[in-house]
Parts: sequence; C-alpha cells; structure tokens
Amino acid sequence: MKRVAIYCRVSTEDQSLEHQKAVLIEKCKKENWAYTVFEEKISGSKSSRTMLDILMQKIRNNEFDMVLVLKLDRLGRSLKHLIQLVEEFRNRKVQFICLSPEVDTESAQGMFFFQIMGAVAELERQLIRERTIAKLRYLQKKGIKLGRPKGSKDKVRRRRTGYLATWEKRKTIQQLAAQNVPKQTTPTIMQTNEGV
Repeated sequence: MKRVAIYCRVSTEDQSLEHQKAVLIEKCKKENWAYTVFEEKISGSKSSRTMLDILMQKIRNNEFDMVLVLKLDRLGRSLKHLIQLVEEFRNRKVQFICLSPEVDTESAQGMFFFQIMGAVAELERQLIRERTIAKLRYLQKKGIKLGRPKGSKDKVRRRRTGYLATWEKRKTIQQLAAQNVPKQTTPTIMQTNEGV
C-alpha cells in the first residue's frame, strides 16, 4: 500500500481547506492508499511554511512514497521553488501527483511537463541576469558609483580576531620557517609570543 502525503494550503485564515481535503482524500480512498494530511493557512510567498517543512523532513526520513496536491500553486511559492521540490522528490524516489492540471512524475507526460517548466525557469533566470547586467552597465556609463557606500564601519579599525588573527599567525610561522627554526619549537615560540 502506498504511503501518501496530502498537502493542502490556503492563503488566509478565513479561507476553507475542506474542498481540497475532500477531493484529495477521495482520490486516496479510491486508489486504496494510506494517507496523512498536511494542512496550513499561510501565504504561498512565505519562504518557510511549518507544515511543508515537516512534510519535507518526513520525506527525507523515507516515510512517504508519494506527495499529492490539488493544484501546483498550493505547493510551490514560485516556479523555481516548485521545480526544486519536485527534483528532491525524484531524487528520493517519491512520486508527485497534482490533480489540476493532471501531473504525475511517474508518467512520460508528467516528466515532460516538468522539463518544459524547468526550461522556462532557466530562461527566466537568464533574462533577469541579462537585465541586471544591462542596468549596471547603463549606470556605470552615467558615472553612478556602484556598490555599498562608505560608512562609519569603514573608518573603525577591525578587531584582531578571526580571519586576520589566523592569517597573522600563519605569516609569523612562515617567517620563523624562513629563518630555519625547527618545526618542533615553532608552536612553543608562538605560545610565548602570544603571552607577551
């Protein structure tokens, strides 16, 4: 028996999930699938959705064989996000079925549909990139300085910890090595210098 994760979502609290749930549960009963319903009332544009995150964690733990949704826009917040989710389902051998439009990633038509969507998403990324580069070149020609403006943080001396301290320590070890100091005594000399 297939283990199915049903995902239902509406955007606001005053909307009802009952229609989505009824259609998807009826499909599971008709096919004799065991199902678990994940439902939430949250905007699709939110980067983190609690129930979707729980669903994805359960898929990563191999608890489901299939994800079932009524419409594509109920699952992904954008075309790119939807493609990423379906790609993860495929990598984990989890079937994805959407009832409207009919999409089943185990069928040739379903995979073709997602490949077309992936091509459209790639085209969209390239167009955004081209527009961004064109705008930056235009601004440079106008003499507008690009990048973060200098602020008070640029005037304050940085702390001598983290990357800078590590780099200085390596530099000192390299200087000692250049002076032919034996490697066994280098850490001792470094500890002495740090204590000063």
